[in-house]
Formats: sequence, structure tokens, C-alpha cells
Amino acid sequence: MKKIIYALNLSLVVVSGLVFTNCETKKEISMEPAPKLLSAADMKAEREKWEATPDGIKLKEWEMSPEGKKVLASAAKIRSHVSYFANMEAVITSLSLPPGSRLGFGMMAGINDDYYILSFGVENSNEFQELRSLKVNDKIIIRSNSVSYAPKYDYPIVSVDYVERDGKVIYKSASRKDGC
Repeated sequence: MKKIIYALNLSLVVVSGLVFTNCETKKEISMEPAPKLLSAADMKAEREKWEATPDGIKLKEWEMSPEGKKVLASAAKIRSHVSYFANMEAVITSLSLPPGSRLGFGMMAGINDDYYILSFGVENSNEFQELRSLKVNDKIIIRSNSVSYAPKYDYPIVSVDYVERDGKVIYKSASRKDGC
């Protein structure tokens, strides 16, 4: 009997050893070199190089124009609220975006006596159903993590992450699945 138990234990050890040696994780080696992080000087050089392109020149001209200065000033007014993800009171001024917009679902709103495009993203489900119940002159509370601008638009673009009306949350953007 002892010999049988000894043989079983020995075979168990041998089989376990073979299983563990074959369970090595295989890492695929990428043939592409890892992207290098650019230094501040390299980033500045790349930016200057881009600013010399036709698109860069157009952007600089727009930023110096009266329309561009107005948009940049409006964006600067709410930048502190955006950087702290703070509440901003907005009044809906239009339920549609300017003609030719490619921002997905959105609307126009007034915040602190300036007008902004509120962009909620690409519409692919019923997640904007409660936002559709908004009317012109409705007061809402919004939060955002980003404000941007483009020469194509006469107003800064606020990417809205949170909307509240009368103390009730009517929109909250879905958190990203990758954790970023």
C-alpha cells in the first residue's frame, strides 16, 4: 500500500512540474519601437513646424481676428470652472447646433452672459432622452472637463459631462471602461 501511495505522489509531482513549466506566459515582442516621449524643446519645435503649415497659419489668423478673440475670451471665462469640474448655471438658448455642425448631439446655452455650444457626444442610444425634454429658457446646472474652440464655430465648445435640472440629474456621461 505504501508503494502505491508513493508512486501516486511521485507521479503527481512529475505531472505538476510538467504543467507549471508549460504554463509560461508568452509575451509577443513588438517589432515597432516604443514611441519616444518628446522633451519640451522637441514639442515646441514640432508645434512651430505645424504652425508653419497652411492649417497652422489659418488657426493663427483666426486667433488674431475679432471673432477668434471673442471665442478665446469666452472660453477663458469658464476655464476655472472647467478645470475644477465645478457647477455652472446655464440657460438653454437654442435646442439645435449651428448649421453644418459635426459635434453630435448638442444645444446652445448662455453661461455668464456669453453663449456656448454644449456638446454631449455622438448619439447612439437613448442616453439623451431626458435632455430632449429641455426647452428654450430652461435653467440647468452643468459640469464639464473640457472647453475647446474651432475656427469653424463662432462659440466655444463645452463638452458636457453632467446636467442637472431642478435638483434632478438628467444626464451623466458614461465613465470610460479603460479607467482613464
